[in-house]
Amino acid sequence: MSNTAPPPDYTSANLEAWEEAAPIHWRHNQARLLKAFSQPGFSCLDETETRILKNLGIAGKDVAQVCCNNGQELISVKSLGAARCVGFDGAQGFLDQARELAEAAGHRMEFVCCDAYDIPAEYAGAFDLVTITIGVLGWMPDIDAFFAAVARLLKPGGAIFVYEHHPVVVMVKPAQAGKPVEWELSYFRKEPFVETEGLDYYGGETYDAKPATSFCHRLSDILMATVNAGLSLEWFEELPDHISNTWWNVEASDIGLPMSYTLVVRKPD
Repeated sequence: MSNTAPPPDYTSANLEAWEEAAPIHWRHNQARLLKAFSQPGFSCLDETETRILKNLGIAGKDVAQVCCNNGQELISVKSLGAARCVGFDGAQGFLDQARELAEAAGHRMEFVCCDAYDIPAEYAGAFDLVTITIGVLGWMPDIDAFFAAVARLLKPGGAIFVYEHHPVVVMVKPAQAGKPVEWELSYFRKEPFVETEGLDYYGGETYDAKPATSFCHRLSDILMATVNAGLSLEWFEELPDHISNTWWNVEASDIGLPMSYTLVVRKPD
């Protein structure tokens, strides 16, 4: 008999913590977003994301978003002219918000509750493009398995677009603008982080939360995970733009750290 304990089920625990956060995010955002999406053509996408999507020829394409949160980005993609749009997320509470927002925008869309590592087989090979945006990769304990699962969603010749915070900023202790930039962590850290004060990154509300575990992935880990999934690099760009709600001190310091990046990788025809 083996004395080795099974690895922790980080993913299931994280999804419980994420579900717990859904009503809190709803209080902060839903009324404002319902009003915004009721306006024809409204988009929450920033200039960088819009530029990349248009360069990829999003009009008429079938698009999925893995870990789509409340669907606001995918709904905005639909407003850019995408065809079929399907959002996958592990928290039903966020998908309920997404359906409300899609209805307000007048779009017919699909939202599926599932683990990102275990997306239903019926969606394999169904999409021209899959998008992954900020906050997703850090929740993935196995980055290779994650990109392998996402790659299975692609049609031949399809692409994955990633828009994330840069791993180097995780080295810095988060703080408000004007506070000093303090180096806190090694870029090569292996130990995960466990948060128990909640996942309200809008209002900063703390609560006795279920534990949420995040992981450090070097940029080389991410790029090699796409290679291991059989994908080829088409576009990579490092940016000074702050796209999180975390490192305001780095943004204000103007010391020249990369704060975000865009990545496009493609499945062979």
